[in-house]
Amino acid sequence: MKENNLGKDNINKLLITFAIPCVISMLVNSIYNIVDQIFIGKGVGTLGNAATNVIFPLVIIFTAVASLIGNGMSAFLSLKLGEKKYDEAKKSLGSAIVFIFLVAIILSVVSYLALPKLVYLFGCTENVYKYALDYGKIIILGAPFMMVYTALSNIIRADNSPKYSMIMLLIGAIINIILDPIFIFVFNQGVKGGAFATIIGQIVSFIIAVAYIKKIKSVKLEKKDFKINKSIWKVLSLGASTCITQMTVLVLFVFMNNILTKYGALSKFGADIPLSVYGIVSKVNSIYISCVIGISIGAQPIVGFNYGAGNYKRVKETIKKVLIINFVIGIILNILLVFFPEQIIGIFISKSDSTYDLFMEFAVLICRSFLVICSINAFEMTASVMIQSLGNVIKATCLSFMRQILLFIPISLLLAITFNKGIYGVLQAGPIADAITFIVCLIVLKSEMKKLSKFEDIKEELEFKSNKYKGKHIVITISREYASGGRYVGQILAKNLGINFYDKDIISLTAKESGLSSQYITEQEQTKKNKYENNNDDRLFIAECNVIKKLANESCVIVGRCADYVLKDNKDVIKVFLYSDDESKIKRAVKYYGLDKKNALKRIKAIDKERAKHYKYYTSQEWKDFSNYDIVINVDKFGVEKTAKQIEFSIKND
Repeated sequence: MKENNLGKDNINKLLITFAIPCVISMLVNSIYNIVDQIFIGKGVGTLGNAATNVIFPLVIIFTAVASLIGNGMSAFLSLKLGEKKYDEAKKSLGSAIVFIFLVAIILSVVSYLALPKLVYLFGCTENVYKYALDYGKIIILGAPFMMVYTALSNIIRADNSPKYSMIMLLIGAIINIILDPIFIFVFNQGVKGGAFATIIGQIVSFIIAVAYIKKIKSVKLEKKDFKINKSIWKVLSLGASTCITQMTVLVLFVFMNNILTKYGALSKFGADIPLSVYGIVSKVNSIYISCVIGISIGAQPIVGFNYGAGNYKRVKETIKKVLIINFVIGIILNILLVFFPEQIIGIFISKSDSTYDLFMEFAVLICRSFLVICSINAFEMTASVMIQSLGNVIKATCLSFMRQILLFIPISLLLAITFNKGIYGVLQAGPIADAITFIVCLIVLKSEMKKLSKFEDIKEELEFKSNKYKGKHIVITISREYASGGRYVGQILAKNLGINFYDKDIISLTAKESGLSSQYITEQEQTKKNKYENNNDDRLFIAECNVIKKLANESCVIVGRCADYVLKDNKDVIKVFLYSDDESKIKRAVKYYGLDKKNALKRIKAIDKERAKHYKYYTSQEWKDFSNYDIVINVDKFGVEKTAKQIEFSIKND
């Protein structure tokens, strides 16, 4: 899709185009688990269902490691292709492919040997133990295939073949669905049959994925590329975020398995029924999560592009629509779980099962207590992805951790132990954690939307006033220390003078000028700002110079990007440098950029150091040499608004 479509096409159309493939891909993994759960539940019963739940944490680990490598390589490949560093791209790709094969085999062997102890760590009971071992040993045999095709599916999508990736996953799922009843009922293999059906589907997907390696279009892989090199560490760093998120799910799952069996054993339900029912409910809930996350991830390119281009109105519209869609999906699931729990959970167990009545009683209890307001989780999941799209990774990560780790686990322990509510306290902790997370997410989202509205108002007013501006031609360049408030000073100054303001708008303009993607340009700027790497790209700098020179034909304010040096020969340029004291910068960084207060100063200094390196690289001058500037102001002396007034006064009285 052409980049300008993201800024102009109907948002509903864009959401459908981008979100559907994401949702389908994510649903496939849920289908795998649910199909096994249904047929094993009908064929084996409560203990069989509990066994799949005990082994599920292993599946999460395998998926997390595969995502660590696959997502990391996908991001790294896109980055290197944007940089046109094809040789580095293919060497890294070959390295990642070899690495995933190696890690998959090692992790599977270790898991197989440690399985008897791992199942107890994952909450297994004595009654479930044999079933868990039977199911787990076979699932582990298929783990290398699953990990490889999961990692390769991300690389295939990055190679611009999303349909191939989707078909590969669907074929495996369909084979699993067909074989499950054959192995479980016809061959009477019980949990082993469900596991065999799963790994056969995985092997087929693996074969299709591996066949694509020769078809990779973006680079031409050679035999010499298939060896592990040091680029693998960069790949792993890029995939770490997704892996960490999945590991939080692992922590929650293991915690729930153990606490439900512990307190279930003290109730009329026993240890096995809560373990089994929680596994089923989690798999059902995974359909909802797949839809919400899939739609949110599908919206990321739309939000990111328009935010970078300064189209704040479209950003707000996209976020609102995604929130509404996801909340409606949540409401539908909520209604089904609260009003029809017997019909839904009944799919997973036979009425002839001796534990049927107690099983269904606990199923109704968990649906009408633990999941009674699960629909509002849509706000947390959506907010996390959307805020990450706006560049605030730390805030997004905190939201992801909040419900599962920071709230639910402590509250459930408090209710179960301190207030002696046992298993009922664990279930009641769910809606309490959901409600608190929902309130926090509303506050965070409201704050982000206010910022967007403020940016939108400033931009609209600037665009209106720029058409009315009749004064002498003037261009103001603003260089500033990180978190000094310089960007906001520039916005206010441009607004007061009635001239254009340029900062993030330059990203989309540079993309058009250079042919580089907006995503790549944003990543380059974020790399310098967040990773403290002096990663200079001459093509990008030249393109930005051309854009800045064109913008300078009209009166405007330009922030950063060595604009003072680029326009050094222009007579109508006023060069401004803004700085601030450490305490004030820390406050701004914590409030506006979400930095951790403890480490804020260290990050600020590191970012400024990289700005100075970048400036020196292209200008051969010192960034903080005040003799390079016409106006130098400590923002703390007057505050943001008065600093803008001081600059305005100086310009008008020059």
